[in-house]
Amino acid sequence: MSLPGIATPPNELTAREAVLRLRASRIREVANASLGRGDVLAFWFGEPDELTPEFIRRAGIAALQAGETFYTHNHGIPELRAALSTYLSGLHRPVAVESIVVTSSGMSALMLATQALAGPGDRVVEVTPLWPNLVEIPKVLGARVECVPLAFAPSGWTLDLDRLLAALTPGTRALYVNSPNNPTGWTITREAQRVILDHCRRLGIWVVADDAYDRLYFGEGKAAPSFLDIAEPGERLVSTNTFSKSWLMTGWRIGWLVSPPPLAIQIGKLIEYNTSCVPPFIQRAGLTAVQSGEPVIAHTVERYRRARDFLIPRLNAIPGVQAASPPGAMYAFLRIDGMTDSLAFCKKLVAEAKLGLAPGVAFGPEGEGFVRWCFASGVERLAEGVDRLAGSLRT
Repeated sequence: MSLPGIATPPNELTAREAVLRLRASRIREVANASLGRGDVLAFWFGEPDELTPEFIRRAGIAALQAGETFYTHNHGIPELRAALSTYLSGLHRPVAVESIVVTSSGMSALMLATQALAGPGDRVVEVTPLWPNLVEIPKVLGARVECVPLAFAPSGWTLDLDRLLAALTPGTRALYVNSPNNPTGWTITREAQRVILDHCRRLGIWVVADDAYDRLYFGEGKAAPSFLDIAEPGERLVSTNTFSKSWLMTGWRIGWLVSPPPLAIQIGKLIEYNTSCVPPFIQRAGLTAVQSGEPVIAHTVERYRRARDFLIPRLNAIPGVQAASPPGAMYAFLRIDGMTDSLAFCKKLVAEAKLGLAPGVAFGPEGEGFVRWCFASGVERLAEGVDRLAGSLRT
């Protein structure tokens, strides 16, 4: 990859090769196969079929009309950071404003946190299957990723805690946990969180919690169990989150992270070299969502609960299909008996059944043999999708 006559520094070569080796999105590959077709019933993306609520949209419009089109602080506007502090402190332990950084999406929050924590040669551990970007992000920075897979059973996905602890060896830089999990819906227990946090404390390992689906939780309480509930302020914990899922704001591209204040300062520097800031009118929409959006979350959780409870039994009624009922998120990760190439299977579903699902291999080798179905949709649409899947498998 070097230019003739120009020596490439080893670290630069490693970074370039890391980028070249990144996994392209297998979900996009399947979706691209349906370009130009309006007859495909698509459930492949993690996106609701409802618009962002009007009162949130109007807040963004009002900010634009008021001329809020200038740069803001790298960490976000003070009003939004204060509102997030109040919001998070009501769900978890008190979270100081100084710990909060507003980011250009939850994806950006994860990238920034990893840039601040990991570098060439560092070792990180991740619980998988997992959203592919999260597995690849440390590799961009030259870090090594070791995966600890969840185990599937029709009764639910489970974590082998002993196996995870054995992987968290001295010298490990960070552990990444996404709970509720994309694609499985697995949700970590409070007991497991305590054991993991104690282990990481002893070894000086950072915990990076991807909490994107924390409010899309079907158990007791307002949110899924969070490391923010049990960690002390200033501990080696970074919690990343997004406005996309809880408030139906996928296209707005705004998120946040919580970290110890000294790390937040460093992340602010990274934002300066990356996006500079989140557009102020988008932050105003986010502020309105945080302050007035609890009814939106309640509506969304109940809607997804009904969708889950409708979809899972019908999938399990199809011969050769197994799906566990997820305690959180908005996905069914279903196993298809005898299917060994989920990418080819999903492409065939598009072509022959006009049904769009995400291939399990998109979430790593642990996902092969499965497909992901996003059930953030109406029951009638889900029923049609089940009919198309069943018909395809019969033939």
